[in-house]
Amino acid sequence: MLNIDVSKEKNVAIIKVSGELDGQSYQDLIAKAQEIYQAGSKNLLLDLSELNFISSAGLVALHFIALLSKGEKLPDTEQGWAALKSVDRTREGGIQKNVKLLNPRPEVLNVLDMVGFSSFFEVFTDQQKAIDSF
Repeated sequence: MLNIDVSKEKNVAIIKVSGELDGQSYQDLIAKAQEIYQAGSKNLLLDLSELNFISSAGLVALHFIALLSKGEKLPDTEQGWAALKSVDRTREGGIQKNVKLLNPRPEVLNVLDMVGFSSFFEVFTDQQKAIDSF
């Protein structure tokens, strides 16, 4: 089960994700990020401190949010593997300026490292420093 709470500080939308980000819930996170982005928030801080599991579908969600923040056309979420394969394109674009990660648990950070996501998402352990970095 996934819980998503949103708060705002300065010009940053903080999306606190808790529980499990998997095939059952990844589209909920994408929908929430789209809603926030369309409402005018361009800077997103994903608080992963209470996320205890991320699957490949969860990685697709993070990738979609990165594309969304860059104003790129989003692939169809039903085409999960194709979307995940387009991660290389995102990786070539360098570090994300408008999406950052806060306090991922070691087991989640391990998955992010394994697939190379930590090379294009800045990871913070201090919320204020993360907010100030935008």
